[in-house]
Amino acid sequence: MPGRIGFPRIPLAHLPTPLERLDRLGAHLGMEPGALSIKRDDATGLAGGGNKARKLEYLCADAQARGCDTLVTGGGHQSNHVRMTAAAANRVGLACTVVIAGAQPEQPSGNVLLDELLGPAIVWIGPATYYAIEAAIVHESERLTATGRRPYAIPVGGANAIGALGYVVAAEELRTQQRAQLGAQLAEVELVVVADGSGGTHAGLAAGFDDHALVLGIDVGARPDLDQQVPSKADEVAALAGLPPPAGHCQIDHDQIGMGYAAPTDACREALELAARLEGVILDPVYTGKAMAGLIQARRDGRIGASTTTVFWHTGGMPALFARAYADWIRTGSTLWTT
Repeated sequence: MPGRIGFPRIPLAHLPTPLERLDRLGAHLGMEPGALSIKRDDATGLAGGGNKARKLEYLCADAQARGCDTLVTGGGHQSNHVRMTAAAANRVGLACTVVIAGAQPEQPSGNVLLDELLGPAIVWIGPATYYAIEAAIVHESERLTATGRRPYAIPVGGANAIGALGYVVAAEELRTQQRAQLGAQLAEVELVVVADGSGGTHAGLAAGFDDHALVLGIDVGARPDLDQQVPSKADEVAALAGLPPPAGHCQIDHDQIGMGYAAPTDACREALELAARLEGVILDPVYTGKAMAGLIQARRDGRIGASTTTVFWHTGGMPALFARAYADWIRTGSTLWTT
């Protein structure tokens, strides 16, 4: 099935995802009614939901078009992308191999438990940097090729131009919803705030909106070179979609990383509690909690105005809350944690 931008697409996500006002949280932050809303890509449906479903619709279609029989990807210990890639492979009838940074736990929890339920071949590679995971994906693909398989390598987070096409389309989806749901006076999005892990979602949105000024990425500490990769990927996916490169300069906030990727922070904890207790919205400690913390700080220091039409893009990640590493932190607020 072709996608709306002319590339093959396999429907995997429940689309369009809801767009909801966050007036109680907005009021807490001193914003005007209707100024703050949330795009619920945690409700994409596939294996618990999350933003990767949009990318996998195009990646899986490309894999099938190329005659591949196995998806190969990887990520961190509580990777949402790994979970959803394994689920997508099951949906379309492909095998799946995933590489995961860290040591295999004696008792799986969170995303790892779901990974085992979904049943991909799991390769644990020990502590690994972002690009060490990327290298392990290539290595597993080469190993499978040597055995006669036809692997399709997907980078961490699905962050290539094919995957990012899903967010070019998502930008159009958001604009259509705003015009229909929020009324003429608040029809045009002025800022989207999104977690930046591998950077593919940010790149796709910037290309789809044709303007870097409309997207603020909050770096969660996964990829060390986001400042170079996001604008480069945005240009690449725009060209693939037949669009001009996005105008302006890429916006990435690096102030919410804390001690590193997946390390919770006090600001993240505040963001989780505010979203849950004012709006009934569940965020996660790895991605969306830090992204919301970035939005809150940007409002407090005036980078987001009281009337700025702002959309928080919820990329999913709830299973990480059930990882044992975060249990004491959620209950007590302690910043002492282990992965």
